[in-house]
Amino acid sequence: MIITTPSRLHLTLIDLNGSCGRIDGSVGITIKDPELVLRLEKSDNDINIHFKDFENLSEKLMLEYSHKIKNSALNILKYLNMDSSFDFYVENVYPTHSGLGSGTQLSMATAKLIADYYDVPVENSTLGVIVGRGGTSGIGVGSFDHGGFIVDGGHSRKQKSDFLPSSVSSASPPPLLASYDFPEDWDIVLVIPNLEAGASGKKEVNIFQENCPIPLQEVQKLSHIILMKMMPAVLEKDLESFGDALNQIQTTGFKKIEMELQDDLINQILNEMRQAGAVGAGMSSFGPTLFAVTQNNSKDVLKAAQEAMECQGGLSMITRAQNTGARVEK
Repeated sequence: MIITTPSRLHLTLIDLNGSCGRIDGSVGITIKDPELVLRLEKSDNDINIHFKDFENLSEKLMLEYSHKIKNSALNILKYLNMDSSFDFYVENVYPTHSGLGSGTQLSMATAKLIADYYDVPVENSTLGVIVGRGGTSGIGVGSFDHGGFIVDGGHSRKQKSDFLPSSVSSASPPPLLASYDFPEDWDIVLVIPNLEAGASGKKEVNIFQENCPIPLQEVQKLSHIILMKMMPAVLEKDLESFGDALNQIQTTGFKKIEMELQDDLINQILNEMRQAGAVGAGMSSFGPTLFAVTQNNSKDVLKAAQEAMECQGGLSMITRAQNTGARVEK
């Protein structure tokens, strides 16, 4: 059995103020590339992880992937009350802690393969709970489930009282507020400069604790942009309005905090992409993944980004939205 999952762009967290009785909430886009490909085979002994391209992968990435696969496999086996051994073959990867959501996709892909192997139907939202994902943002679970443009409603403070990232939150995946097809004729220029990986672990926890709650007026402004500009723009396929909303988000709410913590190169690349004709540009999660949404001039935007990070190096590509979730082939 083999599973292919998309990656995702996390545009912003919505409410890290919490005065209305809820916290978190998030907006994201599912994208076609890069993608994760994971294959499962029955084994006689233990949970074993193999990497197709191990010569070209860092030891750190392979250790992180192996840790997530093994933990997720043990969690789903415990849920199913099974004691089995499997070989997992990682056939395609993308970077961890880069803003593309590899942790959620890998964890859920592992659990999905085992549940399907035993032909036990488990809702994807339940898989998220089993493997401990979705404790802050629901974008990763939503991308795995159905893809597209996603807005979730965060968590009740009765369920989650503190401002915490998903890595240390035990809350269940949040309720879905909106799930729309994202225009597939809009190009998404993806840029991952060779900079320090986005905040994770204790560092990420400290950022939340030091900067939250966000001022209420910032949250209100951000909510207005999302509800009355970004969401209608997706439905009406209004690229100019969507791009303007995306640009405004970079300097509003918690995203403003995330941006202030970045290397100067991040803003330089974003500015160069806009000057090259990108309608909107932003950073996914804590970065360093950057993206621009545009049409007809994506090669010019890509070239501008490549030139801006020439000294630093990195990955770059043109991709598009994916309006479906993970695919399993038996």
